[in-house]
Amino acid sequence: MSTTRDVPVTKTREKPEQRSVLDIEAIRKDFPILRQEIHGNPLVYLDNAASAPKPQCVIDTISRFYAEDYSNIHRGVYELSQRATKAYEDTRVKVRRFINAKSENEIVFVRGTTEAINLVAYSFGQAYVKEGDEILITTMEHHSNIVPWQMLCKRTGADLRVAPIDKRGDLKLDELEKLMGPKTKLVAVAHVSNALGTVNPVKQIVAMAHRLDIPVLVDGAQAVPHAKVDVRDLGCDFYCFSGHKMYGPSGVGVLYGKEKLLDAMPPYQGGGDMISSVTFEKTTYNRLPYKFEAGTPNIAGVVGLGAAIDYLKDIGVDAVAEHEDELLVYGTKKLLEIPGLSIVGQARRKTSVLSFVHEAIHPHDIGTILDQEGIAVRTGHHCAQPVMEFFGVPATARASLAVFNDREDLDALAKGIGKVIEVFR
Repeated sequence: MSTTRDVPVTKTREKPEQRSVLDIEAIRKDFPILRQEIHGNPLVYLDNAASAPKPQCVIDTISRFYAEDYSNIHRGVYELSQRATKAYEDTRVKVRRFINAKSENEIVFVRGTTEAINLVAYSFGQAYVKEGDEILITTMEHHSNIVPWQMLCKRTGADLRVAPIDKRGDLKLDELEKLMGPKTKLVAVAHVSNALGTVNPVKQIVAMAHRLDIPVLVDGAQAVPHAKVDVRDLGCDFYCFSGHKMYGPSGVGVLYGKEKLLDAMPPYQGGGDMISSVTFEKTTYNRLPYKFEAGTPNIAGVVGLGAAIDYLKDIGVDAVAEHEDELLVYGTKKLLEIPGLSIVGQARRKTSVLSFVHEAIHPHDIGTILDQEGIAVRTGHHCAQPVMEFFGVPATARASLAVFNDREDLDALAKGIGKVIEVFR
């Protein structure tokens, strides 16, 4: 972990009782954004499911790359291009090891989870989906794992099927399995729900689907920052995640795909670097993974993603999961002690997300007043409007956890909600 100069704030934090396996106070010092006041109060950042702050080591890596090594990649014979190419491809190796993919050919750099899913919907859809086929998703999906499949179905005449959830926020596995059949061309499912925190039994879902030779795409945007992911153990055919939710830069993400499938899929976009040769009569495409990386990529973003992976590995992803699980239990208890407040989504297995509503106060009002206390939470439908409709709420307030959060952050949240209630009493 990097060390950075302390920037004092007017109001200092008291060291909370620590039960974590990690030295959270030391970790907090890695994140310069936390050393500021918002409306005269120390920042309490609880919107990590939307986007996580960046540690100084990631910031420094990107800055140093732009200052010393920046060039375009892959075809330059000069020193800067060679250094930039090495840094870019070194990150591909890091990603492959981080998720235990079989080959670097299975790691495609994209702008984020959304682009990864759109890539599969377009390219896999073009190769394998036709009129009368079915795509199977679940009720708890993020819009990014709904809309691309709707668009595919509109283009091809395929049908979108949706597996239900229960009132705890758990996926109804038996109903999901019943919806799988000979017409099902793909199952697309979130590893972790961004709106509920539900952890889906992905390995079991993959096994169900593979018994019928159905490939599975997993939206891992909310999983990778919080738990160890092994794509070969899961058995999934595609896995997607974003850099900005795992302490890396925005505008960069990863599509993992089994090499056999990626090789059979047509390119998603045309342009530079995805070609082997071009004439006006014919274009031959580059080998994997470059076939899917058209144009100049977010080179510095990929390098920053590599630094974020190093940061998480140095801390220990298992230790991060244990710490956040302890905080989730503590935060759940604190919030349920507040009169009139209820938590939306209490799945048997969940992580890092506390979505809540108050019986008399709109979530947007909760978020606005909490901001005056320096507490950043997300309010709204969280790009999961079908989830809100299922639970019969227009929106929730959502506190989402990261490695640098501690019990004092959750104490501040509970105290802040108390002030919200006072205002509306």
